[in-house]
Amino acid sequence: MPGEKDDLLLRQLVLETLLEVNNKGEYINVVLKGVLDKYNYLDGKKKAFIKKLATGCLERKIELDYVIDGFSKTKTNKMKPVIRFIMEMGAYQILYMDNVYDTAACNLAVSLAKKKGFQGLTGFVNGVLRTICRNKDSIAYPKKEDDFIKYASVFYSMPEWIVKLWCEQYGEATTEAMLQASLQDNPVSVRMNENLARYAVEDLVGKWTAAGVKVTQSEYLPYAYALSGGSAVQDLAGYEDGYFTVQDVSSMLVCECAGIKYGQTVIDICAAPGGKTMHVATKLQGTGKVYSCDVSEYKTGRITENIRRMGLTNVEVRVADATVFMEEFAEKADVVLADVPCSGLGVLGKKVDIKYRLKEEDLAEIVKLQREILSNAYRYVKKGGILLYSTCTVNRAENNDNVKWMTENLPLEVVSVEDCLPETLRKAVGADKTLQLFRGVQQCDGFYIAKLRRI
Repeated sequence: MPGEKDDLLLRQLVLETLLEVNNKGEYINVVLKGVLDKYNYLDGKKKAFIKKLATGCLERKIELDYVIDGFSKTKTNKMKPVIRFIMEMGAYQILYMDNVYDTAACNLAVSLAKKKGFQGLTGFVNGVLRTICRNKDSIAYPKKEDDFIKYASVFYSMPEWIVKLWCEQYGEATTEAMLQASLQDNPVSVRMNENLARYAVEDLVGKWTAAGVKVTQSEYLPYAYALSGGSAVQDLAGYEDGYFTVQDVSSMLVCECAGIKYGQTVIDICAAPGGKTMHVATKLQGTGKVYSCDVSEYKTGRITENIRRMGLTNVEVRVADATVFMEEFAEKADVVLADVPCSGLGVLGKKVDIKYRLKEEDLAEIVKLQREILSNAYRYVKKGGILLYSTCTVNRAENNDNVKWMTENLPLEVVSVEDCLPETLRKAVGADKTLQLFRGVQQCDGFYIAKLRRI
């Protein structure tokens, strides 16, 4: 049957995607893009199916393995990768894809096992998946009241060490809010060019809405919008004209907190893909200078591409390693933006791979790197100038503890960010005058912002 052949092809492409992520260590968004580009003739519905199933299997992996292990004598960690992924794909369709019949999920898993040369395991695959079908409404998950860490790890598919870290630092309620948000669909956040006339903004929003995009203005910043549904961002009206760019609201708040003024010199030391660089340049309105730096030609190439599209002229892009001091920048900047490499725990909903790649023992090395960069970054700031420190993570060691370390070891003092923020976010400022944002509590990525003045 042609329909069954197509259905099998889609699942085969998902399986190959998961195997490549597993075997080669590639990021799933990179692999998926390659697959969807190669099979570009597939219609939008089929591409969406591939993306949902592949991403969903990775996103829900801990839960899927828990469910499979509950009905299988052979545990998932003992299965060959091909069979384990086929089982996870089947379980995900049974539990989370209402548009797929349970019988189809089982039958196609069996066909896929045969196609991959595992004829002898088809009975096993079929038996376990059909048992899950019969029992899917009565699966015994760990009880929240007995062991919150275990419950949250399985129910939200988050490694236990991350759940434990968050619980210790922020409590169970905030932790669960973040975990829930990590599994929700994220709208695309865009920053409208602040210099656009009001009628031009309204015209763009009207065109997007007509193209089937749901457009919601941010409650935090008037030029920030959340987009969901409809076309890819690059295909929307105004993109090629540089009228807007993709940037999370949390990242936009960095420039608000920095207090950019006309004519200033700003250095963005870890700038790719250039969101903050472009925001600063826009606020300067062609005055002053932005030095936008990152460690490789690839990263600076992305910055340059975005700057050209946005039509910005007061930016100089440089390849520069933030751990190496640049003498020519000594005390040159009114503002230095240090959005340093971090664990990325604030963007797990957008970068599903992070929670499996990152290990607890990696955190100490990340903090060491951050402090190495900060030891250079403050030296670029003029006396009385601002170092704006930010990360896209939720972890005190990388955030509040680094700020404490800076004030104790470098000629820097904390300046409260409260007055720079919209009223609705001011209550989120901590006792140390810095801002920790949580996805699921605030309507943005998990993000940290600290403002320090050079003494």
